[in-house]
Amino acid sequence: MENSGNIIYFLGFIGAAVYFIGQATTFWLGVLGFLKALVWPAFLIYLALKSLGA
Repeated sequence: MENSGNIIYFLGFIGAAVYFIGQATTFWLGVLGFLKALVWPAFLIYLALKSLGA
């Protein structure tokens, strides 16, 4: 049960990597997509706080 956060993060990473790399049109945009997939929680929290007006 203590590793459930890690599993959720890993599944989110895989989903984000598939999405971002799938949208890439060049190799370097694919690399950028992989890097974005590593930090997707930061994007999520930023957009959530932005939409809440915090």
